[in-house]
Amino acid sequence: MYRVAIEFLALAADVSTAVPRGYASLADQLRRAATSSPLNIAEAAGRASYRDAARHFTIARGSAMECAAVLDALKVLGAIDDGDYERGLDLLTRQVAMLTKLCR
Repeated sequence: MYRVAIEFLALAADVSTAVPRGYASLADQLRRAATSSPLNIAEAAGRASYRDAARHFTIARGSAMECAAVLDALKVLGAIDDGDYERGLDLLTRQVAMLTKLCR
């Protein structure tokens, strides 16, 4: 799960640098949310109690969902390559599925 989050972070970094100037706020939001997810996964791994870990997994899941929304917005605005969009959604779908199981 952490590796998938890091893989998405690398993709998000590439996508955010390729986004046209008029969409800088979306690029920035994508970078921040993509960074938040693996950081919260790592934070969860270091927690002693399940409750604390689950809270960080939930935050990581929310950040991944936020990334998906940003990708959707970039797609609608024509500001992202189709291949990057599909690859990003695939990684996020995998990440969210794993995190959902850990948030229960």
